[in-house]
Amino acid sequence: MIQLKEMAMAQKTKVYLLVSFAMLSGIVIIGQAYYFVSIVDRIFIKGQSFQAILPLLYGLIAVLLARAALHYARGTVGVKMSSKVKSDLRKALLDRFSRNPVQASIQGQSGQKVSVILDAVDGIDDYFRTYIPQVIQTSIIPIIILIVAFTQNLYTGLIIIVTAPFIPIFMIIIGKKTKDKSEEQMDKLAAFSAKFLDTLQGLLTLKLFGKADKEKDTIKKSSLGFRDATMEVLKIAFTNSLMLELISMLSMGLIALEVAIRLIVFQDIAFFTAFFMLVLAPEFYTALKELGNAFHTGRGSMGAARKIEAELTDLTPPVNWGEASLLDEDTPPEIQLAGTGFAYGEDTFALKNIHAKVRPYEQIAIVGRSGAGKSTLLHMIAGLLPLLEGKILINGKPLLEYKEKDWFDQLSYISQDPYLFSGTIADNIAIGSKENATQNDVEQAAEKAGISRLVASLKDGYDTVIGEAGRGLSGGEKQRVAIARAFLKKPTVILFDEPTTGLDLETEHILQASMKELAQSSTIITVAHRLHTIKNADKILFMENGQLVASGTHEKLMDSIETYRSMVTVQQGGRAE
Repeated sequence: MIQLKEMAMAQKTKVYLLVSFAMLSGIVIIGQAYYFVSIVDRIFIKGQSFQAILPLLYGLIAVLLARAALHYARGTVGVKMSSKVKSDLRKALLDRFSRNPVQASIQGQSGQKVSVILDAVDGIDDYFRTYIPQVIQTSIIPIIILIVAFTQNLYTGLIIIVTAPFIPIFMIIIGKKTKDKSEEQMDKLAAFSAKFLDTLQGLLTLKLFGKADKEKDTIKKSSLGFRDATMEVLKIAFTNSLMLELISMLSMGLIALEVAIRLIVFQDIAFFTAFFMLVLAPEFYTALKELGNAFHTGRGSMGAARKIEAELTDLTPPVNWGEASLLDEDTPPEIQLAGTGFAYGEDTFALKNIHAKVRPYEQIAIVGRSGAGKSTLLHMIAGLLPLLEGKILINGKPLLEYKEKDWFDQLSYISQDPYLFSGTIADNIAIGSKENATQNDVEQAAEKAGISRLVASLKDGYDTVIGEAGRGLSGGEKQRVAIARAFLKKPTVILFDEPTTGLDLETEHILQASMKELAQSSTIITVAHRLHTIKNADKILFMENGQLVASGTHEKLMDSIETYRSMVTVQQGGRAE
């Protein structure tokens, strides 16, 4: 469990400030009660003039201003403490999602992750802004008041000691239920956020399949579930406030009854002392009540912390890069997979014991049936996934001993659906540049990628603005922009993840020509389906169920591997033997 208390105590300077403010507040409260009671006693009991009590009045005004200033200072420290912790947690969550982006993208829903980063992190705000400052206040102020009460009136002190424990006992009883209901509320909110964003992104598909109304009802149900969970939390909060008020009023009533009997019946206590006790008693119970209310919100923060912890808990180690430099940035490196393996989690798909060697300038095709682990292997080679076993050697040295920037400067990765950002076509191509690219560089890269004719037909040319994720361009056009990035970057290793899948023959021909030109200066590793790509590869890695079954040329695998021959025969339109 995320230790919120330890995170608060780690900010020692702020904690010391809160302790100091609490001690000063306790002294100020005693001073406020003293000046107020003294003014009333001297005017109404002793009959002194207004001029005589002016010093006391000035003192009362001073302590009231001091109390307001201390309250403001305490709140400011609480806000700063909360801001620091929330910033740290958001950075930790972003690091969690970004250090293994491929794995993070396949787990859960985007809306749920956004809900955790925004709503769940905001949910712990009250713990640091309200609960911790109030715990410190209540640990000090009531003790100061109790000491003063015992020195002035023993019986009042005894009543306080007997009645005060009822408030924390009630807090403990209701606290667990508060935590459970708050966790349920956070779960409902995360589910609602995830479902809403998921539905919004797939709205066109739902419309086309006539499922929009059904999903509308699902979102409504999820929304109502969140509403009901929120009302449950509010119901507990109202119950909590009612019981705290009841206990406090009964306790103060007992104190008032005790001092009244002693003042009027037995007449063994002075008016000043009796009134002083009546003024201090509400301050004592107010501190406990405020702690009770803060405790309620603090327990709610525990539920939010649990959601954050669930996202931060990641059994997969991060990809930690070293400091070594790639010595030759112009020649493709030798890549060797030495018993490498990776798993997405326990009892899930895994790559196991992969052994392969890729020599400079080779064209490698990774083939296999759907789900064999081809794309996962490509991600491993790219350094996007942490290895659970074995090593990837680059020029004989483990990949992760190199600087991350050095490796990615030599690498281009082109997927089936490359991501294009909202902006101009020129900006999207220029992303591939290691340094600031000139307009001429961008145009040359576009020419080699076969997209210059399309750009020339647009009104604004390279300054044409495209939408988020490349909206406005076809799949083939997005692929050509990605190829242009590669030409601009001039990498020595290029990874293609089924780049021609779903493209028309003309676009595929353009991309094949571009890939052929890139292969003259780079090592090409392609997840391939098209027979043309497979046959022209220098080496084929044939995978099944997360394992490398065989490697070699097309002819070699056709002669020796039955499952490979069957796959190729089916692809050619024939029938497997």
